[in-house]
Amino acid sequence: MKQMNKKTLKKVHVWVRAVIQLLYFLFISSAYTAAFNGVKYIFTQMGAKSHLELTSFVVTLIALCLFTVVFGRFFCGFACAFGSLGDAVRALYVFICKKLKKKPVTMKASVVKYLQAVKYVVLVLLVVSCYTGVYSKTQGMSPWDVFSMLHAGNFKLGGYIVGLLILVLFKFIGL
Repeated sequence: MKQMNKKTLKKVHVWVRAVIQLLYFLFISSAYTAAFNGVKYIFTQMGAKSHLELTSFVVTLIALCLFTVVFGRFFCGFACAFGSLGDAVRALYVFICKKLKKKPVTMKASVVKYLQAVKYVVLVLLVVSCYTGVYSKTQGMSPWDVFSMLHAGNFKLGGYIVGLLILVLFKFIGL
């Protein structure tokens, strides 16, 4: 049997990953949404000093955390619908650039590293707002809520403009 060269092997890996991401995105994307809702639930309950119950959201969060501990960042790189959307947007952008014979715009690694921290800042702000009970007043600012709505086919985003803008920013800069 003839061995593949590195370039061919890389192409095969890219396509296998894309197929896995597409399948997860189409059929199991709710795992991401449920886990994020588990995070919101836990911190809202902790802030209200209420008992935590083992809801389906919490079970999904625990299962994905355990899965990540055992398999590393497989979920983030292959199964996370939020990350898959970003990968698809980037692939579409590169494809369009190739067709137009333009070089894709890339950012310096130092800028990307700084911008990648932004999503964690937004996540911490959301967690703190859940813990302090302010989250319900900040409804519409979460890019993860907007993503969940869009994926569910809910395009009524009138009160979610800030969250939509943050989501577009995240996907534009590849977060």
